[in-house]
Amino acid sequence: MTDLNLTVIPLPSGVSVDDDIDLRGEVCPYTFVKSKLALEDMEVGQVLSIRLDHLPAVDNCPRSFRNEGQEIVGVEQVDDTDWLVTVRKVRE
Repeated sequence: MTDLNLTVIPLPSGVSVDDDIDLRGEVCPYTFVKSKLALEDMEVGQVLSIRLDHLPAVDNCPRSFRNEGQEIVGVEQVDDTDWLVTVRKVRE
């Protein structure tokens, strides 16, 4: 199995989340596909918060969004199982 790179990025104060999606119980690649579809419905500059409990998704979603030119503004563990990945849409 590939090592995970779970890099914590504290969400900067003043960042306002425009929408959120709860993907607990989902696994890769569905976590990225569903969050990408949610982001596609948003305007450039808006922020999406994604709740995940699948550790590979916590690693893969931020990397995949970066590869698509989006900005990861936060990756934070919220409890023993859940993480929030926060993405700002910077391009269509």
